[in-house]
Amino acid sequence: MFSRDRWDEILEALNANKFRTFLTAFGVFWGITILVLLLALTNGLKNGATAGFSDFATNSMFMWTQGTSQPYKGLPKGRYFNYKIGDVAAIKAEVPNIKYVSPRNQLGGYNGANNVVRGTKTGAFEIYGDYPEYILQQPLDILQGRFISYSDIESNRKICVIGTGVERGLYDKGEDILGSYVKINGVNFLVVGTFKMSNSQGNGEQDANTIYIPFTTFGLAFNRGESVGWMAVTAEDGTSITTLKQQIFDLMKSRHTVAPDDDRAIGHFDLSEQFERITGLFSIFTLVGYFVGALVLMSGIIGISNIMLIVVKERTKEIGVRRALGASPWMIKSQILQESLILTILSGMVGISFSAFVIWVMNTILDNVGPVENFSNPSVSMQVVFTALIILVVSGVLAGLIPANSATKMKPVDALRIE
Repeated sequence: MFSRDRWDEILEALNANKFRTFLTAFGVFWGITILVLLLALTNGLKNGATAGFSDFATNSMFMWTQGTSQPYKGLPKGRYFNYKIGDVAAIKAEVPNIKYVSPRNQLGGYNGANNVVRGTKTGAFEIYGDYPEYILQQPLDILQGRFISYSDIESNRKICVIGTGVERGLYDKGEDILGSYVKINGVNFLVVGTFKMSNSQGNGEQDANTIYIPFTTFGLAFNRGESVGWMAVTAEDGTSITTLKQQIFDLMKSRHTVAPDDDRAIGHFDLSEQFERITGLFSIFTLVGYFVGALVLMSGIIGISNIMLIVVKERTKEIGVRRALGASPWMIKSQILQESLILTILSGMVGISFSAFVIWVMNTILDNVGPVENFSNPSVSMQVVFTALIILVVSGVLAGLIPANSATKMKPVDALRIE
């Protein structure tokens, strides 16, 4: 089908009017470029938005207590209560498909008053009392040492794991960290590990200025007892936390004497629900990108079809001679289709290559200037590239179909009459 003579004929036809061929190919080039870049930018926005979840297990929920909104069993409206450590075991025992339940307490706040001292250096850092499971919900890169263990929990050890921001604030460069002590609100803690956040987006700086200590030690050292500030709850894979949260709320209301229909008593943030909303939104953006890119590409395809109609008209006599010499209608049609297909695929491949170059430039700039809020790693998958190639092939066939049919409908005698 693709003999050398046929290739020579195709190249000769395309070179007959180079400027016209260039303008025709540019429409397809621009269309496929817009399509790929739109999808890459959409992915960049999606990556930036999902980076705000900071690698936290997305099938999770945070829950805390608030004031009651109605009286219940003799207790007044506006009553405040706290979760207890026993609530953790109750959730695990009575609510199915729960993977992790991490009780948490917090001391101090980012950019607040200085609460940590080491020698002559002080700093304001966030102090969290946590269980070992928390690192499975919020991945941390342990740079030195280790994270909290159950041995620390059971023995109420005064140990801590510090972030890179704490390290910079309290230690000199090159100074030994493991085995040193920091004083948190007047209580000495042994440093057993350092960490950095797996994700540098979002509140990365705030997270780096964080210190983790065992939950039980936190309660004893800072007079919290068995009170729990809030909980991070993660469901098993394959089960959405959204479908389980009402069971958890009902259990907590029952354990703390809260009216069953009091929806204000328990505050929560459903990370799974928010993540699904964001991914759903960007799925729509992706469809819009395909739609807009396809429309731009279609304008280029229409341009190729129109030019091929002109080419067929200019070569009417040539087609008549070939038909008179015995060329079948399919031979005429295949040559027109091949010319259209070659022009479409070549211009489209140049467009894909140009898009890849632009994406590489964007990523290089992002690497040099550092993270940009809500935008990260614009890219397209190989699936998008293969889809673009399929669109190019189909478009090339469609662009040449009408001119090819027009060419085969000519009668040899009528074609030879045209001057």
